[in-house]
Amino acid sequence: NNYSVTRSACLTLCVPVLAELPQPQNLTLLTLNTQYVLTWDWDQTTTGNSVSFTVEYMAKYKMKMKKKKKEDWSRVCERTTRTRCDLTGSNLRYLGVYVLRVQASADGVNSDWVNKDFCPHKNASLGPPSRVEMAPVGNLLNVTISDPLTSTQHSMKEHVFYLDYRILYWSRFDDPQGLKPKVLDSSNNLVTLPELEAWTWYCVMIQSRYDYYNKTSSYTEPQCMQTEGDTPYGQIFLYFLVSMMVCFLLVLLSSYAFFRFYRVLKNTFYPSIQLPAHIQEYLCDSSPGSDMPRLLTADSEAELCCHKLTICSEVVLLEIHVLPPLTAPPSELGQDSDRHICQDSGDSGICSTEGGSTQQGRSCGEPIRTDQEVDSWQTLAQAKMEEMGRDVIS
Repeated sequence: NNYSVTRSACLTLCVPVLAELPQPQNLTLLTLNTQYVLTWDWDQTTTGNSVSFTVEYMAKYKMKMKKKKKEDWSRVCERTTRTRCDLTGSNLRYLGVYVLRVQASADGVNSDWVNKDFCPHKNASLGPPSRVEMAPVGNLLNVTISDPLTSTQHSMKEHVFYLDYRILYWSRFDDPQGLKPKVLDSSNNLVTLPELEAWTWYCVMIQSRYDYYNKTSSYTEPQCMQTEGDTPYGQIFLYFLVSMMVCFLLVLLSSYAFFRFYRVLKNTFYPSIQLPAHIQEYLCDSSPGSDMPRLLTADSEAELCCHKLTICSEVVLLEIHVLPPLTAPPSELGQDSDRHICQDSGDSGICSTEGGSTQQGRSCGEPIRTDQEVDSWQTLAQAKMEEMGRDVIS
């Protein structure tokens, strides 16, 4: 009996303690377009790290059906130790209304469920445009706006039918910080910015808006683009000067590079520093008894210049002067005084006397010939001389 009383008292004391497992607190939804994440707070000091959580959801209209005996809850996260649960993949309808609930479990004891209503169409945040492109059209700018995207990369206009955009634009020259921008609202994806100046930089930021539930997204990052127009003459002249300066610098650099290359090449193959005399003599040694080859050439030999010389033969005409025949010497001259010294040329047949008188047309010791004999002898002598001239030429 005492054992039964003790057991009953223990159960009576333990059951209230086990039922005191606290509930998760501050259920919050982090949403963007069709991405939904449920978060909550939990005090880790109550149960330590052994606690886990379960998240379920159900359409709200099903809870009001009295005939349905068993509630049809869809479980998303089960026995998770994290204090968040991603509901993006649950395919919640954007126009639907759902009830979300969270329960904590520790050591086999479960806490009470904590519920939270959620309507994506009303509660989900709206994201900014997915992309913004700008293009100049004369002195205007065309802005192309891409719709915000769902988690499946589709346009949010499939869920939000009255999606508008607010465009802020300003001149980067007049208002660098964008403190006083111009405002333009439009529901179109292609917008032309009005009242712009030519050749001026303009910056743009865009926001998505859904006025039915007063939803607004954050603005996109500023994007800048320059307008176009007729090119001013001053700008054309400036471009011309810049191009001329660039061409001049290129020519100057090319000339300097060529000069430096020429100097390096010249100093390499034709150095200005000469070798010492004894080294040059050693390298130029080409004596017959030396075993060393000549490595350098003397300047006198290196600078030796030759000119082509052509020898042309010239025809030499020999002239023969015929003297008149001499008469017999006077009788008073003796034989001793008439002694002649004959010099036979072997070819010409010319004789000379020691006294200085010369006879031509006869041999020494021959008698004086007649005119006919003299002419015949002259003809033979002339033929002989012409033959000698041809031999010399050949």
